[in-house]
Amino acid sequence: MQRFSEYRIMWLLVLFDLPTETKKDRKAAARFRKNLITDGFTMFQFSIYIRHCASMENAEVHKKRVKSFLPEYGKVCIICITDKQFGNIDLFYGQKAAMPKAPGIQLELF
Repeated sequence: MQRFSEYRIMWLLVLFDLPTETKKDRKAAARFRKNLITDGFTMFQFSIYIRHCASMENAEVHKKRVKSFLPEYGKVCIICITDKQFGNIDLFYGQKAAMPKAPGIQLELF
């Protein structure tokens, strides 16, 4: 068996929707994000953090750690997928429409 297989290497995704109405809620949400970053997660989108794990066993360790610092309120979802599945994600980056640049002035010599 290959040690580094795209089916053995895992990605852990944490998706969340946390309340931010009160100062206490905002503080709890910020603490949760900080704990994710401390545990090696990086922001994929605003409320989606991801972490690369060498194996399913390693992913379970980090999943258990995330469960240990869940905030009191809000929704949190933890998904574990293989490196192969992660590689099949289609990412699209849109850009704001920009005003077209004015055409350059053509210099006439004759």
